[in-house]
Amino acid sequence: MLRPTDAEQVTPGNTRRVPRFADYLGLAAVLMLLVALFSVMSEHFLSRLTFTTLANQIPALTVIAVGMTLVLVAAGIDLSVGSVMALCSGVLAVARVNWQLPLPVAIALCLGVGLLAGLLNGFVTVRWTIPSFIVTLGMLEVARGGAYLVTDSRSVFVGGAIGNVGTPLPIIGLSPAFLFALLAVVSGQILLSRTVLGRYIVAVGTNREAVRLSGIDPRPVVLAVFAISGLLSGLGGVFHLAYLESADPNSGIGLELSAIAAVVIGGTSLMGGRGSVVSSFLGVLIIAVLQAGLAEVGATEPAKRIVTGAVIVAAVILDAYRRRRTERQERD
Repeated sequence: MLRPTDAEQVTPGNTRRVPRFADYLGLAAVLMLLVALFSVMSEHFLSRLTFTTLANQIPALTVIAVGMTLVLVAAGIDLSVGSVMALCSGVLAVARVNWQLPLPVAIALCLGVGLLAGLLNGFVTVRWTIPSFIVTLGMLEVARGGAYLVTDSRSVFVGGAIGNVGTPLPIIGLSPAFLFALLAVVSGQILLSRTVLGRYIVAVGTNREAVRLSGIDPRPVVLAVFAISGLLSGLGGVFHLAYLESADPNSGIGLELSAIAAVVIGGTSLMGGRGSVVSSFLGVLIIAVLQAGLAEVGATEPAKRIVTGAVIVAAVILDAYRRRRTERQERD
Protein backbone atom coordinates (compact mmCIF):
# COMPACT_ATOMS: atom_id res chain seq x y z
CA MET A 1 0.00 0.00 0.00
CA LEU A 2 0.97 3.64 -0.31
CA ARG A 3 2.89 4.87 2.68
CA PRO A 4 1.13 7.63 4.70
CA THR A 5 3.53 10.25 3.40
CA ASP A 6 2.86 9.19 -0.20
CA ALA A 7 -0.89 9.16 0.33
CA GLU A 8 -0.73 12.66 1.73
CA GLN A 9 1.19 13.85 -1.30
CA VAL A 10 -1.56 12.79 -3.70
CA THR A 11 -4.55 13.88 -1.65
CA PRO A 12 -6.58 16.55 -3.51
CA GLY A 13 -6.70 18.79 -0.49
CA ASN A 14 -2.97 18.70 0.07
CA THR A 15 -1.14 21.90 -0.91
CA ARG A 16 2.43 20.68 -0.84
CA ARG A 17 2.14 19.08 -4.28
CA VAL A 18 -0.54 21.33 -5.76
CA PRO A 19 0.57 24.97 -5.97
CA ARG A 20 -1.27 27.32 -3.67
CA PHE A 21 -3.05 30.46 -4.78
CA ALA A 22 -0.09 32.45 -3.42
CA ASP A 23 2.13 30.72 -6.00
CA TYR A 24 -0.13 31.95 -8.79
CA LEU A 25 0.01 35.46 -7.35
CA GLY A 26 3.80 35.31 -7.29
CA LEU A 27 3.98 34.37 -10.98
CA ALA A 28 1.38 37.01 -11.85
CA ALA A 29 3.44 39.59 -9.94
CA VAL A 30 6.56 38.66 -11.94
CA LEU A 31 4.54 38.98 -15.15
CA MET A 32 3.20 42.41 -14.17
CA LEU A 33 6.69 43.52 -13.16
CA LEU A 34 8.04 42.60 -16.59
CA VAL A 35 5.18 44.43 -18.31
CA ALA A 36 5.81 47.53 -16.17
CA LEU A 37 9.57 47.37 -16.79
CA PHE A 38 9.27 47.15 -20.57
CA SER A 39 6.54 49.78 -20.59
CA VAL A 40 8.99 52.21 -18.99
CA MET A 41 11.81 51.21 -21.32
CA SER A 42 9.68 51.46 -24.49
CA GLU A 43 6.78 53.81 -25.08
CA HIS A 44 5.22 51.47 -27.63
CA PHE A 45 5.14 48.30 -25.50
CA LEU A 46 2.09 49.06 -23.36
CA SER A 47 -0.62 48.86 -26.01
CA ARG A 48 -3.57 46.68 -26.93
CA LEU A 49 -1.87 45.72 -30.19
CA THR A 50 1.19 44.38 -28.37
CA PHE A 51 -0.83 42.16 -26.05
CA THR A 52 -3.19 40.82 -28.71
CA THR A 53 -0.22 40.07 -30.96
CA LEU A 54 1.49 38.22 -28.12
CA ALA A 55 -1.67 36.25 -27.36
CA ASN A 56 -2.07 35.20 -30.97
CA GLN A 57 1.56 34.04 -31.17
CA ILE A 58 1.53 31.64 -28.21
CA PRO A 59 -1.30 29.08 -28.76
CA ALA A 60 1.09 26.40 -30.08
CA LEU A 61 3.56 26.85 -27.22
CA THR A 62 0.68 26.96 -24.72
CA VAL A 63 -0.87 23.61 -25.64
CA ILE A 64 2.57 21.97 -25.89
CA ALA A 65 3.40 23.32 -22.41
CA VAL A 66 0.19 21.72 -21.10
CA GLY A 67 1.36 18.32 -22.33
CA MET A 68 4.90 18.93 -21.08
CA THR A 69 3.54 19.73 -17.61
CA LEU A 70 1.78 16.37 -17.38
CA VAL A 71 4.89 14.53 -18.57
CA LEU A 72 7.19 16.31 -16.11
CA VAL A 73 4.78 15.81 -13.20
CA ALA A 74 4.92 12.08 -13.99
CA ALA A 75 8.75 12.33 -13.73
CA GLY A 76 9.33 12.05 -17.48
CA ILE A 77 10.40 14.44 -20.22
CA ASP A 78 9.42 14.85 -23.87
CA LEU A 79 12.09 16.30 -26.14
CA SER A 80 10.24 15.45 -29.34
CA VAL A 81 7.40 18.00 -29.13
CA GLY A 82 8.94 20.54 -31.54
CA SER A 83 9.69 17.97 -34.22
CA VAL A 84 6.31 16.27 -33.79
CA MET A 85 4.63 19.66 -34.20
CA ALA A 86 6.55 20.26 -37.44
CA LEU A 87 5.61 16.80 -38.73
CA CYS A 88 1.93 17.28 -37.87
CA SER A 89 1.75 20.73 -39.47
CA GLY A 90 3.41 19.29 -42.59
CA VAL A 91 0.87 16.45 -42.73
CA LEU A 92 -1.98 18.93 -42.36
CA ALA A 93 -0.63 21.21 -45.08
CA VAL A 94 -0.06 18.37 -47.55
CA ALA A 95 -3.46 16.85 -46.74
CA ARG A 96 -5.19 20.14 -47.54
CA VAL A 97 -3.12 21.43 -50.46
CA ASN A 98 -1.92 18.29 -52.23
CA TRP A 99 -4.52 15.70 -51.30
CA GLN A 100 -7.46 18.14 -51.16
CA LEU A 101 -8.92 16.47 -48.06
CA PRO A 102 -11.78 18.20 -46.18
CA LEU A 103 -10.55 20.36 -43.31
CA PRO A 104 -12.02 18.19 -40.50
CA VAL A 105 -10.43 15.06 -42.02
CA ALA A 106 -7.07 16.81 -42.46
CA ILE A 107 -7.09 18.06 -38.86
CA ALA A 108 -8.05 14.60 -37.61
CA LEU A 109 -5.13 13.13 -39.58
CA CYS A 110 -2.80 15.76 -38.12
CA LEU A 111 -3.91 15.03 -34.56
CA GLY A 112 -3.71 11.30 -35.21
CA VAL A 113 -0.06 11.58 -36.25
CA GLY A 114 0.71 13.48 -33.06
CA LEU A 115 -1.15 10.92 -30.95
CA LEU A 116 0.70 8.06 -32.64
CA ALA A 117 4.07 9.71 -31.96
CA GLY A 118 3.14 10.16 -28.30
CA LEU A 119 1.94 6.57 -28.00
CA LEU A 120 5.22 5.33 -29.49
CA ASN A 121 7.19 7.43 -27.00
CA GLY A 122 5.18 6.07 -24.10
CA PHE A 123 5.17 2.46 -25.32
CA VAL A 124 8.93 2.24 -25.82
CA THR A 125 9.52 3.96 -22.47
CA VAL A 126 7.36 1.56 -20.44
CA ARG A 127 7.89 -1.62 -22.49
CA TRP A 128 11.69 -1.64 -22.26
CA THR A 129 12.07 0.66 -19.22
CA ILE A 130 14.19 3.13 -21.18
CA PRO A 131 14.59 6.70 -19.86
CA SER A 132 12.14 8.98 -21.64
CA PHE A 133 14.99 11.39 -22.33
CA ILE A 134 16.58 8.87 -24.71
CA VAL A 135 13.31 7.70 -26.26
CA THR A 136 12.02 11.17 -27.04
CA LEU A 137 15.44 12.27 -28.26
CA GLY A 138 15.18 9.50 -30.84
CA MET A 139 11.64 10.55 -31.73
CA LEU A 140 12.91 14.12 -32.15
CA GLU A 141 15.10 12.93 -35.02
CA VAL A 142 12.51 10.54 -36.48
CA ALA A 143 9.75 13.17 -36.53
CA ARG A 144 12.06 15.81 -37.98
CA GLY A 145 13.04 13.44 -40.74
CA GLY A 146 9.37 12.69 -41.32
CA ALA A 147 8.63 16.41 -41.59
CA TYR A 148 11.26 16.73 -44.34
CA LEU A 149 9.87 13.73 -46.20
CA VAL A 150 6.24 14.84 -46.01
CA THR A 151 6.95 18.37 -47.19
CA ASP A 152 9.68 17.35 -49.67
CA SER A 153 12.09 19.53 -47.67
CA ARG A 154 10.34 22.78 -48.62
CA SER A 155 7.74 25.11 -47.19
CA VAL A 156 4.13 24.36 -48.16
CA PHE A 157 1.96 27.46 -48.40
CA VAL A 158 -1.67 26.92 -47.40
CA GLY A 159 -3.07 30.45 -47.21
CA GLY A 160 -6.66 30.28 -45.96
CA ALA A 161 -6.93 26.53 -46.59
CA ILE A 162 -7.33 25.78 -42.88
CA GLY A 163 -10.04 28.32 -42.19
CA ASN A 164 -9.95 31.17 -39.72
CA VAL A 165 -8.31 29.30 -36.82
CA GLY A 166 -5.47 31.78 -36.61
CA THR A 167 -7.37 34.91 -37.69
CA PRO A 168 -8.10 37.42 -34.88
CA LEU A 169 -11.79 37.91 -34.15
CA PRO A 170 -13.07 41.41 -35.08
CA ILE A 171 -13.95 42.85 -31.66
CA ILE A 172 -11.61 41.23 -29.14
CA GLY A 173 -8.63 40.87 -31.47
CA LEU A 174 -7.88 37.34 -30.25
CA SER A 175 -7.76 34.33 -32.54
CA PRO A 176 -9.87 31.18 -32.06
CA ALA A 177 -6.55 29.35 -31.63
CA PHE A 178 -5.81 31.34 -28.47
CA LEU A 179 -9.28 30.64 -27.09
CA PHE A 180 -8.84 26.91 -27.79
CA ALA A 181 -5.44 27.08 -26.07
CA LEU A 182 -7.09 28.60 -22.98
CA LEU A 183 -9.61 25.76 -23.04
CA ALA A 184 -6.72 23.29 -23.16
CA VAL A 185 -5.17 24.97 -20.11
CA VAL A 186 -8.41 24.74 -18.13
CA SER A 187 -8.98 21.12 -19.20
CA GLY A 188 -5.40 20.18 -18.34
CA GLN A 189 -5.65 21.73 -14.89
CA ILE A 190 -8.93 19.94 -14.19
CA LEU A 191 -7.43 16.64 -15.36
CA LEU A 192 -4.36 17.07 -13.16
CA SER A 193 -6.08 18.26 -9.99
CA ARG A 194 -9.63 16.88 -10.13
CA THR A 195 -9.52 13.44 -11.77
CA VAL A 196 -8.32 9.99 -10.80
CA LEU A 197 -5.84 10.00 -13.68
CA GLY A 198 -4.43 13.29 -12.41
CA ARG A 199 -3.96 11.85 -8.94
CA TYR A 200 -2.19 8.84 -10.44
CA ILE A 201 0.07 11.13 -12.49
CA VAL A 202 1.14 12.98 -9.34
CA ALA A 203 1.57 9.71 -7.45
CA VAL A 204 3.70 8.13 -10.18
CA GLY A 205 5.91 11.21 -10.31
CA THR A 206 6.24 11.24 -6.52
CA ASN A 207 7.02 7.56 -5.91
CA ARG A 208 6.47 5.10 -8.76
CA GLU A 209 7.50 2.09 -6.69
CA ALA A 210 4.98 2.93 -3.97
CA VAL A 211 2.27 3.18 -6.62
CA ARG A 212 3.23 -0.23 -8.00
CA LEU A 213 3.24 -1.81 -4.54
CA SER A 214 -0.21 -0.39 -3.87
CA GLY A 215 -1.58 -2.49 -6.72
CA ILE A 216 -1.70 0.22 -9.40
CA ASP A 217 0.19 -0.38 -12.63
CA PRO A 218 2.08 2.87 -13.38
CA ARG A 219 2.72 1.94 -17.02
CA PRO A 220 -0.71 2.96 -18.41
CA VAL A 221 -0.36 6.29 -16.59
CA VAL A 222 3.01 6.96 -18.23
CA LEU A 223 1.63 5.87 -21.60
CA ALA A 224 -1.33 8.23 -21.15
CA VAL A 225 0.77 11.32 -20.42
CA PHE A 226 2.98 10.77 -23.45
CA ALA A 227 -0.09 10.16 -25.62
CA ILE A 228 -1.62 13.44 -24.39
CA SER A 229 1.65 15.24 -25.02
CA GLY A 230 1.78 13.91 -28.58
CA LEU A 231 -1.86 14.80 -29.22
CA LEU A 232 -1.31 18.35 -27.97
CA SER A 233 1.80 18.62 -30.15
CA GLY A 234 -0.46 17.80 -33.08
CA LEU A 235 -2.88 20.50 -31.95
CA GLY A 236 0.09 22.86 -31.71
CA GLY A 237 0.85 21.98 -35.32
CA VAL A 238 -2.66 23.09 -36.30
CA PHE A 239 -2.24 26.41 -34.48
CA HIS A 240 1.26 26.98 -35.84
CA LEU A 241 0.13 26.36 -39.41
CA ALA A 242 -2.90 28.59 -38.96
CA TYR A 243 -0.72 31.44 -37.68
CA LEU A 244 2.01 31.27 -40.36
CA GLU A 245 -0.22 29.97 -43.20
CA SER A 246 2.62 27.70 -44.31
CA ALA A 247 4.27 24.51 -43.12
CA ASP A 248 8.02 24.72 -42.68
CA PRO A 249 9.92 21.45 -42.00
CA ASN A 250 12.40 23.50 -39.93
CA SER A 251 9.71 24.93 -37.65
CA GLY A 252 9.66 24.05 -33.98
CA ILE A 253 13.43 23.65 -33.62
CA GLY A 254 14.17 24.40 -29.98
CA LEU A 255 10.47 24.60 -29.09
CA GLU A 256 10.88 21.77 -26.59
CA LEU A 257 13.35 23.95 -24.68
CA SER A 258 10.92 26.88 -24.62
CA ALA A 259 8.16 24.57 -23.36
CA ILE A 260 10.37 23.11 -20.63
CA ALA A 261 11.51 26.62 -19.67
CA ALA A 262 7.92 27.87 -19.37
CA VAL A 263 6.88 24.83 -17.32
CA VAL A 264 9.88 25.11 -14.98
CA ILE A 265 9.33 28.86 -14.55
CA GLY A 266 5.76 27.95 -13.64
CA GLY A 267 7.05 25.88 -10.74
CA THR A 268 6.72 22.32 -12.05
CA SER A 269 9.43 20.15 -10.54
CA LEU A 270 11.92 18.49 -12.88
CA MET A 271 12.00 15.62 -10.36
CA GLY A 272 8.29 14.94 -10.81
CA GLY A 273 5.36 14.88 -8.40
CA ARG A 274 4.53 18.58 -8.40
CA GLY A 275 3.16 20.98 -10.98
CA SER A 276 0.27 23.05 -12.22
CA VAL A 277 -1.00 23.65 -15.76
CA VAL A 278 -2.18 27.16 -14.86
CA SER A 279 1.28 27.99 -13.51
CA SER A 280 2.81 26.66 -16.73
CA PHE A 281 0.55 28.98 -18.72
CA LEU A 282 1.78 31.89 -16.63
CA GLY A 283 5.30 30.68 -17.41
CA VAL A 284 4.46 30.80 -21.14
CA LEU A 285 3.25 34.38 -20.72
CA ILE A 286 6.42 35.34 -18.85
CA ILE A 287 8.60 33.87 -21.61
CA ALA A 288 6.53 35.59 -24.32
CA VAL A 289 6.56 38.99 -22.60
CA LEU A 290 10.28 38.71 -21.86
CA GLN A 291 11.18 37.92 -25.48
CA ALA A 292 8.81 40.53 -26.94
CA GLY A 293 9.99 43.19 -24.49
CA LEU A 294 13.65 42.54 -25.23
CA ALA A 295 12.93 42.78 -28.96
CA GLU A 296 10.99 46.02 -28.38
CA VAL A 297 13.91 47.67 -26.60
CA GLY A 298 16.31 46.63 -29.35
CA ALA A 299 18.14 43.79 -27.65
CA THR A 300 20.24 41.64 -29.95
CA GLU A 301 19.52 37.95 -30.42
CA PRO A 302 22.53 36.88 -28.29
CA ALA A 303 21.39 39.23 -25.51
CA LYS A 304 17.85 37.81 -25.62
CA ARG A 305 19.20 34.28 -25.32
CA ILE A 306 21.45 35.21 -22.40
CA VAL A 307 18.63 36.90 -20.47
CA THR A 308 16.15 34.10 -21.17
CA GLY A 309 18.69 31.48 -20.12
CA ALA A 310 19.45 33.38 -16.91
CA VAL A 311 15.73 33.49 -16.06
CA ILE A 312 15.45 29.73 -16.60
CA VAL A 313 18.43 29.01 -14.34
CA ALA A 314 16.99 31.33 -11.68
CA ALA A 315 13.69 29.45 -11.85
CA VAL A 316 15.46 26.11 -11.39
CA ILE A 317 17.41 27.44 -8.41
CA LEU A 318 14.17 28.73 -6.89
CA ASP A 319 12.61 25.29 -7.43
CA ALA A 320 15.55 23.67 -5.64
CA TYR A 321 15.11 25.96 -2.62
CA ARG A 322 11.36 25.30 -2.64
CA ARG A 323 11.91 21.53 -2.73
CA ARG A 324 14.38 21.65 0.18
CA ARG A 325 11.97 23.76 2.22
CA THR A 326 9.19 21.25 1.53
CA GLU A 327 11.42 18.33 2.58
CA ARG A 328 12.31 20.12 5.83
CA GLN A 329 8.63 20.74 6.54
CA GLU A 330 7.85 17.04 5.92
CA ARG A 331 10.64 15.97 8.32
CA ASP A 332 9.38 18.39 10.97
